[in-house]
Amino acid sequence: MQLQDKYRIALLSAYALALHGFESLLPTPIPWLKLGLANIITLTTLILYGFRAALMVTLIRVVLGSLFTGTFLGPAFILSMGGGVTSTLSMGIVLSLMPRLFGPVGLSLIAALFHNISQLFLAYVLFIQRIEAILLITPVIIFLGTLTGSMNGIVSDMLIKNLKKTN
Repeated sequence: MQLQDKYRIALLSAYALALHGFESLLPTPIPWLKLGLANIITLTTLILYGFRAALMVTLIRVVLGSLFTGTFLGPAFILSMGGGVTSTLSMGIVLSLMPRLFGPVGLSLIAALFHNISQLFLAYVLFIQRIEAILLITPVIIFLGTLTGSMNGIVSDMLIKNLKKTN
């Protein structure tokens, strides 16, 4: 990996961490609900710089974010890592197989769906182990993920277009 690529990944990871930190300051109606603002950076990185860079940004953000918040290796870290890696993988696979079929909003919706499904699966297997509870909360999680995924995709699309104009 070239020095310029390392610098780019470090800078994008810092942006993702800043959004992650900012998001933690926002009041939420449901304690565990997050907007996933850092995923805007992951999606932008994926489209502009490729899958490897996007996965690195995700991994760095999750690990450093959990170290900064004191959740490293705890339940929140496991859920965040599982959701982050799964959503990045899903976007990367879809983008590589069908590069012209989905834009940033579509990719963000795919990522939100896979993020939520993986977190629900991990919560069931590792923590809750009551399928009734998972089935009860799933429609709410998927609905909220669709809203935040749409919003993040729209913001990513605007960011990508502006970045391409400046280059």
